[in-house]
Amino acid sequence: MISIDQINAILPQTQCGQCGYKGCKPYAEAIALGRADINQCPPGGDEGILELATLLELKTKPLNPEFGVHKPKHVAFIVEEDCIGCAKCIAACPVDAILGAAKLMHTVISAECTGCELCVAPCPVDCIEMKPLSIALSLAQKSACKMTAMRRYEARNRRKAYEALEKAEKVRKQKEALLLMHSDTGIDRSSA
Repeated sequence: MISIDQINAILPQTQCGQCGYKGCKPYAEAIALGRADINQCPPGGDEGILELATLLELKTKPLNPEFGVHKPKHVAFIVEEDCIGCAKCIAACPVDAILGAAKLMHTVISAECTGCELCVAPCPVDCIEMKPLSIALSLAQKSACKMTAMRRYEARNRRKAYEALEKAEKVRKQKEALLLMHSDTGIDRSSA
């Protein structure tokens, strides 16, 4: 039986969501469960469709234009003199390839950028441009980039889950303190 991880390994790991799923692994899961077709990934293009078809022993088919068109790999570039430091791009990047902090200039780690374009729309000053990759990558380099992107995406998801748990715990403690404070206040009134 073909595993979700085998399908996911073929996907480009851009985590762009163009396929209709919130990342490559959810799309791989949908393919494995028969809920998605193999031709929904524009970044993977015909090459990705062919690899998926071969793995799953299916007939190849053209990219479904409903999900977009294939284009050469691009990376984000921040026009730093226009950047206002809003940090919206940082929050949008699924692989943490943007460095910066609120009210400070941001920059993209080009080698880590998957070209997903998710940082472009949130930018209120349109200072993010998508530029074509200046060199052609070998098959080994593409594979290494995919694995790095997958690890960075998974690490970001783990960090976000941990942050959500921390936040929930903080809220729980605040509620507990408020309840304790209100119960203490109630005891003081009844004893007076």
